Amino acid sequence: MHLSAKKWFLVIAAASLLFITAAPLPASAASTPYESYNYNYWEEAVPAPAAYVPKLSISGADIGIGDFLEPKDMVVSASGLIYIVDSGNGRIVILDDQWKVKNIINEYEKDGEKIGFKNPSGLFVDEDEQLYVADTDNGRVVVLSSDGELLRTIEQPKSDVLASDFKFIPLKVTVDKAKRVYVVAQGIYEGIMQFDEKGQFIGYVGTNKVQRDYTEVIWRLLSTKAQKAQMVLFIPTEFSNIDIDAKGFVYATNIDPDSKEPVKRLNPSGEDVLKRFGYFDVLGDILFRRAVGPSKLIDVKVLENGMYSVLDGNQGKVFTYNDEGDLLYVYGGKGNQIGTFKIPVAVEHLGEKQLVLDRGKSNIVVFEPTKFGASVNEAVKLHYTGEDKLAVPIWQEVLRLNSNYDIAYIGIGKSLLMERKNGEALEYFKLGMDRDSYSVAYKRYRREVMKEHSGTFLTMLIVLAAAWLAFKLVSSRMKKRKLAMSDFASQTAKEGRPL
Repeated sequence: MHLSAKKWFLVIAAASLLFITAAPLPASAASTPYESYNYNYWEEAVPAPAAYVPKLSISGADIGIGDFLEPKDMVVSASGLIYIVDSGNGRIVILDDQWKVKNIINEYEKDGEKIGFKNPSGLFVDEDEQLYVADTDNGRVVVLSSDGELLRTIEQPKSDVLASDFKFIPLKVTVDKAKRVYVVAQGIYEGIMQFDEKGQFIGYVGTNKVQRDYTEVIWRLLSTKAQKAQMVLFIPTEFSNIDIDAKGFVYATNIDPDSKEPVKRLNPSGEDVLKRFGYFDVLGDILFRRAVGPSKLIDVKVLENGMYSVLDGNQGKVFTYNDEGDLLYVYGGKGNQIGTFKIPVAVEHLGEKQLVLDRGKSNIVVFEPTKFGASVNEAVKLHYTGEDKLAVPIWQEVLRLNSNYDIAYIGIGKSLLMERKNGEALEYFKLGMDRDSYSVAYKRYRREVMKEHSGTFLTMLIVLAAAWLAFKLVSSRMKKRKLAMSDFASQTAKEGRPL
């Protein structure tokens, strides 16, 4: 009997060990050097599976062209070519999607003279594979063909709205389909500079709002001229980077740590039309250590299907949102391991992969989506294109991987709402803490219940009305009879007759 118990103990122990070793580890713990998380309705950081994991890093030495030196920007064109602005070496490095060198441009010819780049800081590549280079220290935007031939330049603009001592120092650039050029320039607080296809300055778009400190305003009113001269002026924040989507909307970031709108989506009129329907503001990390400070958004990349990623230069993280302003996932961090950064400066995407350029390490880190990340991307795509019903099984797979993913509950709820399954939708909106959608579903469900039971309700109403009328009729007759009996008794008493 003792031996049998010992055997059973060994069998159970072996089975437990097999279960433990066979059980998959969370992606965030098994294959990433950073913590993966998201925020819930209560703005609490909740652990989540990793959406992207680092695959490899690429340096200049790895591709045989010598180390990158202070690289500042990176662009992936529509054809899949990768352009790196190798600022310290004064060159534009062009690679194919297999990381093979296609071309290196370090100078251009103008009026018969060879001119080299001086600290280029930004780049945009249009549909025709034309390059728009922010040649910062040369004070111009250079437009080149794919072969490096100079097409035109945008130099010191002339306008009545510009100060007489204005110096054009372009930092970042993007271009719309009408060939309008948008430039983030150093020392410009009025907004993003806009040029027409001929390079003529036509004004500013998207001025940042000033966050005024009203206690300082009151203090300023009570101060002397000398004190006022020493006070900080209320100057709008400069933009840090820009990108453009397929519809011609300009996405821009600023680095103001106090701003509630560090990301903007500007329409052709310069109005901010970014949707912010999520639980919290689109501004990177909600919670952070005081010693580290809030997110400092230094780049934005428009993805497909209304999604966009922003790069936090302060914490070295990438935050990806859908078109409604919901935070989908976070990856990255500061550190020395692959997948963490020293001084990240640009984020891009190559198909399903995401790329981050690290100026501090002089390399590019390639991230690939996990099962969780790919499922989220696919579900968001289906919802964005109106295929909510097809998105439901994908959202269910997301919930299998992460049961705390509120956006999946909301996604399923919206699909059920579209199918007029309002009662079922209520439960999913409740789980996803989407109060607005819950209210819509509740109103529809209430109307549906009333309509479904209107016949029964009317029948009951008629029965109750008939019963009330019968009761009133019987009560009236009984009251009359009682009154008649009372009158008869009174009359009999008066006449002295026995009852």
